[in-house]
Amino acid sequence: MAPIAFVTAAMTAHRAARPGWRAPVPVICCGNVTVGGAGKTTLALDLGRRLVSAGFAPHYLLRGYGGSARGPYRVAGADPVSVAGDEALLLSQVAPAWIGANRIASASAAIGSGANVLVMDDGLQNPSLCKDLTFLVVDGAFGFGNGRVMPAGPLREPVSAAAARSHALVLIGNATPAAKTALPRDLPVLGSRLVPEPASYALAGKRVLPFAGIGLPEKFFATVAEVGGVSVGARSFPDHHAYRDREIIEILEDARRAEAVAVTTAKDFVRIAPRLRTEIAVIRVTLEWQDEAALDALLRSVVGGPGSKR
Repeated sequence: MAPIAFVTAAMTAHRAARPGWRAPVPVICCGNVTVGGAGKTTLALDLGRRLVSAGFAPHYLLRGYGGSARGPYRVAGADPVSVAGDEALLLSQVAPAWIGANRIASASAAIGSGANVLVMDDGLQNPSLCKDLTFLVVDGAFGFGNGRVMPAGPLREPVSAAAARSHALVLIGNATPAAKTALPRDLPVLGSRLVPEPASYALAGKRVLPFAGIGLPEKFFATVAEVGGVSVGARSFPDHHAYRDREIIEILEDARRAEAVAVTTAKDFVRIAPRLRTEIAVIRVTLEWQDEAALDALLRSVVGGPGSKR
């Protein structure tokens, strides 16, 4: 697979080198170098909440994976997941979210609707917009896999290439020795970990049947144990899995037989038919930062505020 991986890396490098459009508002990118669940959306949600709390009007830009909408399309809360995709629905609960493969068109539409900061969920390998602040998101447990580019490994491009276009690395969870060795040495590292929201601890001591269709389901199952849920089994599905009603009904029936509560992630929950959600508990997580001041300083450097460059 190495020759094909070399071609993949070369094509990504060629695409990433194209000049982009400089938007009249700051652009913040949450990207990664691996395929699948590093935590980009979790970071985007965190940044959006911070910006809203600081009085800004952020809007999200993303492709809308798993949805049929073609952009630029502003997500509405009532949109079914088949139209908007799960990530866009989650983000739209914090700030307006725009779907579209053409990031310039989406950015222009967002700015025209009042955005004064743009937050990209993914897009590190997309050169169409110039980024003012790019976070390279890394899952500490997974790291960079075998360190090889697709199809020989899980990387979209070499780590060094992604790091060269990033301003900081967001490390989620404790890094394995292999991951620590592979981390770029020339980027500031912002350590963080996923923590359950307080309401999730209501499941402590209860029998639960967890299920998840995310990039790394094991992370969710570990969170279930962290809040004290007593698992009677766990069900894994592919990332962005489009749940059929029959699958959810079977999970609910199994949970009843085991005298347990079916529990899933916020991302999975929006992919379930509303009529089947009433018996399902959701564990929501947020990021807890080792050095929150360092993160805030980076944000101020691009969006404004005390000590900023703007």
